[in-house]
Amino acid sequence: MSLPPLIPRVILFGNPQRSRPRLSPDGKYLAYIAPDDNNVLQVWLRDPSSGDRQLTQDKKRGIRAYFWTYQDNRLIYLQDADGDENFHLYLVDIVTGMVRDLTPFQGVKANPVELDPDFPDLVLISLNLEDRQKFDVYRVNLTTGAIELDTENPGNIVGWTADAQFQIRAATAATPDGGSELLYRATPTDDWESLRRWGPDDEGGAVSFSKDGQTLYLVGTHEANAQRFIALDLDDRTETVIAEDPQYDIGNVLTHPTERTIQAVSFYKDKEEWTILDEAIRPDFEALSQVRPGQFAIGSRTLADDQWLVAYLTDDGPVYYYEYDRASKSTTYLFSNQPELEDLALAAMTPIEYQARDGLTIHGYLTLPTGVEAKNLPTVLFVHGGPWARDMWGLNPPVQWLANRGYAVLQVNFRGSTGYGKDFVNAGNRQWGKTMHDDLIDAVNWICDQGISDRAKIAIMGGSYGGYATLAGLTFTPDVFACGVDIVGPSNLLTLIRSVPPYWQPMMAMFSHRVGDIETEEEMLKERSPLFSVDRIEKPLLIGQGANDPRVKEAESEQIVEAMQQAGKPVEYVLYTDEGHGFARPENRLHFYGIVEEFLAKYIGGRAEPAAEVAGHSGVVR
Repeated sequence: MSLPPLIPRVILFGNPQRSRPRLSPDGKYLAYIAPDDNNVLQVWLRDPSSGDRQLTQDKKRGIRAYFWTYQDNRLIYLQDADGDENFHLYLVDIVTGMVRDLTPFQGVKANPVELDPDFPDLVLISLNLEDRQKFDVYRVNLTTGAIELDTENPGNIVGWTADAQFQIRAATAATPDGGSELLYRATPTDDWESLRRWGPDDEGGAVSFSKDGQTLYLVGTHEANAQRFIALDLDDRTETVIAEDPQYDIGNVLTHPTERTIQAVSFYKDKEEWTILDEAIRPDFEALSQVRPGQFAIGSRTLADDQWLVAYLTDDGPVYYYEYDRASKSTTYLFSNQPELEDLALAAMTPIEYQARDGLTIHGYLTLPTGVEAKNLPTVLFVHGGPWARDMWGLNPPVQWLANRGYAVLQVNFRGSTGYGKDFVNAGNRQWGKTMHDDLIDAVNWICDQGISDRAKIAIMGGSYGGYATLAGLTFTPDVFACGVDIVGPSNLLTLIRSVPPYWQPMMAMFSHRVGDIETEEEMLKERSPLFSVDRIEKPLLIGQGANDPRVKEAESEQIVEAMQQAGKPVEYVLYTDEGHGFARPENRLHFYGIVEEFLAKYIGGRAEPAAEVAGHSGVVR
């Protein structure tokens, strides 16, 4: 038995060949993301009459998010500058090739709110134009580029919902206790009224309106453990539960493209499971489930609803894209996002669960290297960010890379992770560095007790909260891990809270409830901050940071690097001058993961592809 050949890093961390295809609303065209001649991701068009052509000309960072508008021949995309997350909204004419910045405002962030086929010339967006702390809604004319204020934010609204008449009639607001509130107005000239409040240990918000505007669909954990999908009758204010699961929250919602009917909802358990609400699509789901193995996801639909774009996801191969014809129930294969992965010996991702020391059931995923016995393996505990997020099943390039190098990879949905109901999320309140971290240590003990992992060769690695968990692992439990890799992780909870972007202010009451109150619990937050326990670090640490990160500022990494260097602790540091909260440019990913690969091989003994010079990266090694 032996490991398969090394998969080059460029295959796993380079750009996809083609990805994220979307059908135009009329079904005439297919757009997708692909690299140009300079290996920068652009929006491309597949035109039946003239073939494939490049639509956009982004110079450096690459485009990742785009949408068709309901105007003929126009789409929009989002782009920020070097990771600062101040996204601008750009309009592209696929006939003339003209690109226009619809939101040319310095230091302002644009968020699309709504596009509607009955209002093809307009888009509703939110902008923090007048006040960086709050997002008002603006109506943008796609033909003239004119922008006008539509709805002013009183200061606490964090989500907007438009009806079928393209009017903002519902909103989700943050409340001073860390909870949220459902706001509603019958017409745009009416005052907001409160329909429901959720306390800080509950979650909820508006989703969409029915076509007649008389029903507001929402999700909420009130009177239940997990988020339920609910229809609220706006005449008599009664709620009807449409879909629920006792343990798992609502995941995705499938809505008819013109009728606004809710056709299916999903619950993400070990994998995504769909509950069909509209029998009209049951034959389609049955047909799609037979096409190929893996989970399918519906990416886009024509307005006539005769053509669907479907992606098939698996854990050991690329994403496969198909066009589906509803009349004939037949599919046409388009492409996969990374054909180089199709014939490689990739590893399976297996759902696991174990009991935490206090009896709580923790779920996660284990990926074992192929070709070798699962016994006494070097192991990477790969911790997700958020922390109000979760790991999911499917192809994960860093996980496949680690498994290919000979590591067992353990991903843990520790308490505080989302998707498992409010009791599970609330079990993580004020537990950064405590029981949330205990869950990770219990995972290490579980995998070692199984005989899978060598207790002396376990690394911890992650980004954002996962970076914090890495720092916590090396400081609070210095004997457990052989080394750590922190990517954009906060080292000091006090400075993290004091340096958040201004538009996070409405959410800081929730942050105080779930993490700690900086006014009344400063000592507790300091105790949970790895920066103040640097003297306890014994094992080597590697840190990667983006210089323009608006969430976890560069200072979060700089201060712990400086403290470790002054204390004579083993630390390596790489700063990327044109990145933000994570590494978007493939040149930077390849550079950083090459350093990580050597680091892990040195300290826990996996295989390593020889280091190679990466042209165009911005990394500064300190």
